[in-house]
Amino acid sequence: MSKQRVIAIEYIRGISMLGVVGIHTGAYSLTNPLVNVHLFALFDIFTRFSVPIFFFVSAFGLFFNHKLEESLDYLSFMQRRLRTVLLPYLSWSFLYMIHYTLISGDNSIWHPVLLLKYFIFGLASYQLYFLVILLWFYALMPCWRSILRYIIKNPIRNLAILLAIQIVFNYYSSYLLRPIFSNHYLNLAIQYRLSYWVIHYVFIFLLGAICALKYQDFKLFLDRYHRTTILFFGLTLAGMLLFYYYLLYHLGYTPEEAVNTDHQLSPIGVLYTLAASLFWFLLFCKSDLPQAVKSILNQLGKHSYIVYLVHPLFMYYLASCLTGHGIIMTAAVTIFFYLITVCLSLFFALMVQKVSKSIPILSTILIGSRLQTKKSG
Repeated sequence: MSKQRVIAIEYIRGISMLGVVGIHTGAYSLTNPLVNVHLFALFDIFTRFSVPIFFFVSAFGLFFNHKLEESLDYLSFMQRRLRTVLLPYLSWSFLYMIHYTLISGDNSIWHPVLLLKYFIFGLASYQLYFLVILLWFYALMPCWRSILRYIIKNPIRNLAILLAIQIVFNYYSSYLLRPIFSNHYLNLAIQYRLSYWVIHYVFIFLLGAICALKYQDFKLFLDRYHRTTILFFGLTLAGMLLFYYYLLYHLGYTPEEAVNTDHQLSPIGVLYTLAASLFWFLLFCKSDLPQAVKSILNQLGKHSYIVYLVHPLFMYYLASCLTGHGIIMTAAVTIFFYLITVCLSLFFALMVQKVSKSIPILSTILIGSRLQTKKSG
């Protein structure tokens, strides 16, 4: 059971990492005024489950061998999580800020007030906010344990209620909430709420926890409703795409405006994330996947963390190279850009793995874990 669970979770990590790179590739493709809106939909709409499903995976990993009735050694728990998340977060934040200073000559970000703002809200690079939210999830572990003790009494009913609350709250936060206070710091807290408000992803996190705590029931549910799960995924994906094209062709939105409206926190986006979590888990629990596909997914999952952290750096230099040579982000160039980014990021991950065998502290600093070296004899 444990082996199957680890494989499924690892594969989902790999797929999600590819999706995150796709979302950021789509952003670069917008430098072309005549961007291919259908390819953009593939990169930026189809992949919208990618970030929230990481919270599903994180919660599943936390609670798979966890017993709610046992006491929690909170200090020990947080020490491990700070090492695996906070240390890489600080390391990569400094790396990106140093990089920015070197290429721009702007030293203003090192002012103590601005520096604090960057670290609190994960502003050093656009993908780092995920680690900030994850740290908040870890810090609130006692709270989640208390909520889960209630949810697990009637998981279907209670998760359905939580899903409805999540949709309503995310709609309000995404489309209605605006900074209205006279206090500058309160306005900042609202302005950057997407970077640290865990409440945006509470449902998907607790869903992952419940699926882990009741793993056998979860598997039976997927086996029993596998066709419904696939249909649910297809319908919610269709809903995401229909909303996107409605915004484009009926309301006249630009692709950027459309994707900023049709995102993972929209009502259909929340449902799509739920459907994707069930669908990918169902797919990856199957044992009849081709061996080549399994090997690729295993490598992607294994190195997903460092690829997630480093890929914006490669994107920046690839984009600069294309701009310097006057190459426009056509559909073919965008696909090439995506593939090269993934390959370079994976190569970097493999190099870190190799070098860390001789210099273990490197992997500790970059990904929060020390690789085990083989002992002689």
